[in-house]
Amino acid sequence: MYNLVIYMYLLGVAIYSCFNEKVRKMWRGEREAFKILREKVDPNAKYVWFHAASLGEFEQGRPLMEQLRKEHPEYKILLTFFSPSGYEVRKNYEGADIITYLPLDTITNARRFLRTVRPVMAFFIKYEFWYNYLHILKHRGVPVYSVSSIFRPEQVFFKWYGRQYGRVLNCFTHFFVQNEVSKELLAKIGITDTTVVGDTRFDRVLQIKEAAKQLPIVEAFVKDAPLVFVAGSSWPPDEEIFIKYFNEHKNWKLIIAPHVIGEDHLKQIEKLLEGRKVVRYTEATETNVLDADVLIINCFGLLSSIYHYGNVAYVGGGFGVGIHNLLEAAVWDVPVFFGPNNQKFQEAQGLKVSGGFEINNYEEFAAQMDRFAADAACLQEQGQKAGQFVKGQSGATQKVLSAVAL
Repeated sequence: MYNLVIYMYLLGVAIYSCFNEKVRKMWRGEREAFKILREKVDPNAKYVWFHAASLGEFEQGRPLMEQLRKEHPEYKILLTFFSPSGYEVRKNYEGADIITYLPLDTITNARRFLRTVRPVMAFFIKYEFWYNYLHILKHRGVPVYSVSSIFRPEQVFFKWYGRQYGRVLNCFTHFFVQNEVSKELLAKIGITDTTVVGDTRFDRVLQIKEAAKQLPIVEAFVKDAPLVFVAGSSWPPDEEIFIKYFNEHKNWKLIIAPHVIGEDHLKQIEKLLEGRKVVRYTEATETNVLDADVLIINCFGLLSSIYHYGNVAYVGGGFGVGIHNLLEAAVWDVPVFFGPNNQKFQEAQGLKVSGGFEINNYEEFAAQMDRFAADAACLQEQGQKAGQFVKGQSGATQKVLSAVAL
């Protein structure tokens, strides 16, 4: 049944690629993967294979790859992606020796891929459970580790109708899970090779903090500002809430880094700002931002450094499919706001008692912001709690590498 579904999916991708650029990139990349492997694989090298579905999973795997390369230079690293949003952004990442798409999980592809690479071990980040690849790896005796994985009762593995597919979990040598709930769920279906190590993303955001960029334009913008609010990865429902507040409280300076930076969205944000002086980052100078009220970041790659300049942060997505990266903000010792769709995000649950604030509407947001504006000690205390939460959850990378057989 699984293989039938895969072939049906393959047909669907082939058809949809005619109409969608993102799918076309994935379709083309998967077909080109074997060519890349033939050209680049060194038959005499020992490869450690890391697989990440997309960019978020790559960031979770990145600390492991970099620490492995540092401690064990005798290995080469193969990095594969499923999604274009990961591959297209990180295809030139210098921390891996070979980077490619993962060919779709047919029996033929899996055999061909593993025959070409012959990895000595494999790391699957978080949610990747490719049936054919994993069964062949197990048959060949290759150690396979699931890293930063997290499980919930509603997942197919724990339903009566998912028992057959759930056998794929037996192909893993060990699970390095994020929490005790995941360990307990796996134990209920007979899987006990598990260790709770937390999430490697905490290690990654601490790395990012250490490598943060100095941004002269942003520094000029916030100079002498009494209070600065940074909104990252925001969507329209988020913007309607916090912009309303700042239109009424003009003692704050506002930095907005929207998730979508298309012209239509930027104009929509500017329209909401009711006469405030707004400057876009790509049009900003160290002079014209001095008397600006709002700085809109209309480019990518700066947000993790920009949080450093805020007194309070807001991370978007919580009124839609789910919140974006809370940890990039919290690591800077600032309290963090986010929307209500956060139940599947363990870091959000931790931050709710450590400097994070879930808001459901404008009134809740405004009430907490008023408290911060009136009580500098409270603002500082909540920020420090957020930062300590991140630091306290770090260390998963070293726990994983200390446990695997290298």
